[in-house]
Amino acid sequence: MYRIISGKWKAKKIAAPKHFDVRPTTDFAKEALFSIIENRYELEFASVLDLFAGIGSITLEFASRDCQDITSVEMNPKHCTFISSTAAELDMALQISVQRADVFDWLKKNRTKKQYDIIFADPPFEMDEKKYGELISLILNNNYLKENGILILEHQTKNIPQHPNVTATRKYGNVSFSLIKANEKEEKEENEETV
Repeated sequence: MYRIISGKWKAKKIAAPKHFDVRPTTDFAKEALFSIIENRYELEFASVLDLFAGIGSITLEFASRDCQDITSVEMNPKHCTFISSTAAELDMALQISVQRADVFDWLKKNRTKKQYDIIFADPPFEMDEKKYGELISLILNNNYLKENGILILEHQTKNIPQHPNVTATRKYGNVSFSLIKANEKEEKEENEETV
């Protein structure tokens, strides 16, 4: 069970089937997360990619706040069906595209098709450090982020990812969010020779 904390569906409780093995982001952490996001972006005009979407806690929060362009990637077919049916029930189906896929495979296949303002990734807490590095590299090196976009990675506080593009890590008990900026374009690309 989790609830949507703001927007048109504020206080709406979402009850997932009991046998679902999920770990929705806590209300406390979610409020802090959206405070960070809403200080930077007008969500109505932002494009969002939600990776390891689970049962849609973050996806539905974005949709409730009027975000019109959300792609959710989740491997578990039952979770995908749950996100889609909940979105339809709340009249959010047109805002959300649910893609059933392994996140790493999806990122390899869909490179250069679209860029996003906000990418949120909540991989399994037990994922090892190398996989965190691979995830960040796949997103940044394949230009999934717009120039002023942000990747927000949720992880255990004790496992802060080491990467030069990490600009800040916000800690909320056992959970932390690392904020990761897009790769800067190389100077040679910006200053193409006019010979």
